[in-house]
Amino acid sequence: MLLAIAFGWFLSISVRMIYPALLPHLRGTYDLTLTTAGLLLTVLWIAYACGQLPGGILADWAGERLLLIASSLLAATMLALVVVADSTIVLFLATALFGAGTALYGVSRFTILDDIYPDQLGTATGVTMAAGDVGNAVMPPAAGFIAVAMAWQYGFGFAVPLFLLAAVGLWTTLPRRKRAATPLSEYLALDDVVPTLSHPIVLRGTVLLVLWSVIMQAFIGFYPTYLIDVKELPVRVATVLFGLFFALGILMKPIAGRAYDGVGVRAPLLVIMSTAGLALVALPFVGEVWPFVLLTVLASSLLGFETIVISDLTRRLPDGTRGTNLGALRTVYIGLGALSPVLFGAVADRGYFDEAFLGVAVLAGVVVLIVFASIDY
Repeated sequence: MLLAIAFGWFLSISVRMIYPALLPHLRGTYDLTLTTAGLLLTVLWIAYACGQLPGGILADWAGERLLLIASSLLAATMLALVVVADSTIVLFLATALFGAGTALYGVSRFTILDDIYPDQLGTATGVTMAAGDVGNAVMPPAAGFIAVAMAWQYGFGFAVPLFLLAAVGLWTTLPRRKRAATPLSEYLALDDVVPTLSHPIVLRGTVLLVLWSVIMQAFIGFYPTYLIDVKELPVRVATVLFGLFFALGILMKPIAGRAYDGVGVRAPLLVIMSTAGLALVALPFVGEVWPFVLLTVLASSLLGFETIVISDLTRRLPDGTRGTNLGALRTVYIGLGALSPVLFGAVADRGYFDEAFLGVAVLAGVVVLIVFASIDY
């Protein structure tokens, strides 16, 4: 079961990360500005965010198995639509539908892990999310190489049969669960969502995740483009560095999960965001490949942040509506974070690419201050 869930997440997140790697190709094909390219990424992540709450509601009502399988099948179908898109409108529409399809996976993977590993949720979440980083390390560079050798459509298209394989694996391994006796209309009422999310500790965790999401979306959305267009690195070098960033998450997320299980929230978050902030500050001031390798390593500490915060919040959410509450929470922080790429792209379009990264570094400093001031962490 863990392998099937992890493989599905491997695809769900890593194919979304193919977009930044292939953004230069998409800009060339569809004549996109940096602002419009950022809007494409914003559309992808807004659609992903909007699907979190419905996905959580349906997971509570119908069970995670159905949602995980449906997500894989929808993702395969919509990714095929991205491949055959023949206009900018179709590209944006297909991208939105793909984001919505993968959204069904987001909540269910957390809640099903809480059922399977109630005493080791941090570690199990870290391992599963690390599988996503295996995909992020492998898939974007692979897609970039395929796009250079053949065409960008093949850089997306090779993932379609993998999604179908994931659906088969989930269908085979996950146990069936009876549909909840409670009518769906009661879940749609969302009676305890506002009281739960307005609890001070949950609210603070949500704020931290919003800031983290803004930082992450800006960085991963434009890091390859920045390296290619501003620092003039070869496309293959840029995609390899992008893959390295996520490859380090293979270690970072299990370590972060274990740190949460062992020492709690505060100390690991301070180390993670301080390290990442230093990397973002230094980014505009280097120009050679090897310093970028070091900065990529330091920035990869960001990948452990969500593992810790989401594990802590998942344990604080009420049984029975955990999926609904988690879906609402993820809609908030992913949706607000999704505004980051279009804003970042608009600033970069005006010639302030370096300043945009420095602004993101300031947000990392804000996160450090919030965590440092949180004495109950």
